[in-house]
Amino acid sequence: MGKHFDDAVGKGKEAFGKAVGDRGTEFEGKTDQAKSGAKDAADKAKGKAEEFKDQAEDKIKGVFRKK
Repeated sequence: MGKHFDDAVGKGKEAFGKAVGDRGTEFEGKTDQAKSGAKDAADKAKGKAEEFKDQAEDKIKGVFRKK
């Protein structure tokens, strides 16, 4: 499922847990939100890695074209 969905579900669980006094559900919601944040960070890192790879390939191709 999408990152935003996971975050929203986590916030809902956290709020529900707080409302009914269920610390386990509250903690589970916080955990879901943290997972969502980790997924987002991993996606951003993957995007940057692909960007750097593309830049490196372009530079290498440029070096060989000059010869």
